[in-house]
Amino acid sequence: MIVKKRTVGVIGMGHVGAHVAFTLGMMGIADDILICDKNEDKLCSERQDLMDAVQFMPHRVTYSIAGYEELGNCDVIVNCVGDITLVATGSRDDEMKFTAAQVADYIPKVMKGGFNGIFVNITNPCDVITYLIQKLSGLPKNQVLGTGTGLDTSRLVSAISQQTGIEQSSFTAFMMGEHGDSQMVPWSFVSFSGKSLNEMERDPKFTLNREDTKNLAIRGGWITYKGKHCTEYGICSTAANIVKSILHNQGKVMAASVPFQGEYGEQDIYCGCPAVIGANGVQHIVEYPLPADEMAEFKTCCAKIRGNIAKAEDLLGKGK
Repeated sequence: MIVKKRTVGVIGMGHVGAHVAFTLGMMGIADDILICDKNEDKLCSERQDLMDAVQFMPHRVTYSIAGYEELGNCDVIVNCVGDITLVATGSRDDEMKFTAAQVADYIPKVMKGGFNGIFVNITNPCDVITYLIQKLSGLPKNQVLGTGTGLDTSRLVSAISQQTGIEQSSFTAFMMGEHGDSQMVPWSFVSFSGKSLNEMERDPKFTLNREDTKNLAIRGGWITYKGKHCTEYGICSTAANIVKSILHNQGKVMAASVPFQGEYGEQDIYCGCPAVIGANGVQHIVEYPLPADEMAEFKTCCAKIRGNIAKAEDLLGKGK
């Protein structure tokens, strides 16, 4: 009997892409990992370094160099193409002109190779680029998703945990909306084993400055960027856990940039929201009954993303 290997492609071998490739092996998520980048010298160096680490991974992993059209047999492809220097302004939107052109160039090449798996996008602006990958690839919407507010959710959970002293897996909280400055916290469904934050705040230990806590989640990436001019560990772990839920069909609820088709009254947009992620990609978007003020805040996020999608499509149209 031949056992099917789990194959993942990683496009873009910068700080994030290299860490994603390493984490997929070190966590035992994938068997064959194909790495792809325009810089051939960088590819050779990264493959050598990754193969040097294989002995210490939980099971046998193979790292191989591949061109775009050679990614056709992948179960999942993770897009990590970007130019981190462009976000030195403090806005992820400033990477759009570069990243939109990059995916417009290589997605047709990947699809020419027969790819019919699931795309996981990291590249910023995440919601916009995820939308473009789906449009350019023609894949079903459920087969394309982005890390979105997954990393921001981790930052929020970390901030709440540090303030309350409660272990991170012992409560539920999510960031929603744009993976950017307009994202929001749906405080109404933050819960501790079923007990709402509003109830818990009767104890002073759980009385949070909600605005400050939200800003810790939103600005966390810039704190990381300030001293090292990149982000690595948090985002690679976010992407790896999404890939794990897909390849192992975990059906795990996690925040990601997912395609809205009527949920929350939104259509034809990718946006950060809790969703069930499994073998088919986005299996179900979790729709919470947001109170009016939180719904208004979420709608503002969606409007920001929709405006940026229009800008990206305009950029690609002018490039033809």
